[in-house]
Amino acid sequence: MSCGDCPDGRKFDLIKEFPEKTKQLNDFIDALDIGPDRNRNRGFLIESLHEAQHIFGYLPRSVQQFVADKLHLYLSEVYGVISFYSYFTDRPVGKYKISVCTGTACFVRGANAVLEEFKRLLVLENGETTPDRKFSLASLRCVGACSLAPVVMVNDQVYGKVTAKMVADIINECK
Repeated sequence: MSCGDCPDGRKFDLIKEFPEKTKQLNDFIDALDIGPDRNRNRGFLIESLHEAQHIFGYLPRSVQQFVADKLHLYLSEVYGVISFYSYFTDRPVGKYKISVCTGTACFVRGANAVLEEFKRLLVLENGETTPDRKFSLASLRCVGACSLAPVVMVNDQVYGKVTAKMVADIINECK
């Protein structure tokens, strides 16, 4: 699924579809000290992208272009930052963002089996979102809770010492 595409194949522009959210982002960026100096404006890019992702939930091409235009930057500069930092996403995320830690401690203690069970039960691959946008599944390298390994996060909720047998219960808690 590319930027700005719906799961059913429709194309849309979040900037045009959600004028109230666009105004919120516009007001945020307008409050910054943006000027004609592109190098200086780059200093506002990550902060603007954080706000944009907070407002829209993800950063499709239309939102990236809006930020680029407001900061007088090239779209490629904006996309470069989005593709570099794993925090940013150009794909829609689900209401329940499930992240399975696959760092060393979690991996050694069975994180791969946990991830595989999530994939099986949600019928998703790593990095995908269900068509109804209820669940997103991702692996990440470390959440810094190695004593709880393997660790799963659902939004801001941390689950420790997770086994594959616990996955169905975690999913059901979201329903």
